[in-house]
Amino acid sequence: DHFYYYLFHNNLIYSQETIRTALAMGADRGIHVEVSGPEYETLQPFHISKILAKVAQEEKVDMVIVGKQAIDDDSNQTAQMTAAFLNWPQATFASKVDKTDGELTVKREIDGGLETIKVKLPAVISADLRLNEPRYATLPNIMVSLSSCDNEVL
Repeated sequence: DHFYYYLFHNNLIYSQETIRTALAMGADRGIHVEVSGPEYETLQPFHISKILAKVAQEEKVDMVIVGKQAIDDDSNQTAQMTAAFLNWPQATFASKVDKTDGELTVKREIDGGLETIKVKLPAVISADLRLNEPRYATLPNIMVSLSSCDNEVL
């Protein structure tokens, strides 16, 4: 399994730093989707979802993991719309994900507690903050990421 990190931002320098951090934390590849300043200011979850779906199709991935909600507008829409554009199943608010034989078992946070569901791959997951403990970048990985220019700009 490979992990790719996709970043939407209008500042290439900031994006390269963020992608290098993701590489140092274990991502296999980083892709910066370049958006001009005026377009970036008007991006909505609908636009991000369309772009994510297109990249997922081009990269032939079998799972897209996005954050549960944006911190700026608290919209909670990107995962659902991305799944719709791809015509893939979705599992929202995931706090635990196990992959077995072409499907995912997802424990998800709901108002009444926890619910476990199964979805077939390919799928879109929205991550609850309890899904994963963040990795810390090791010094060797930091050094490799500083010399790595393997991130693509789309």
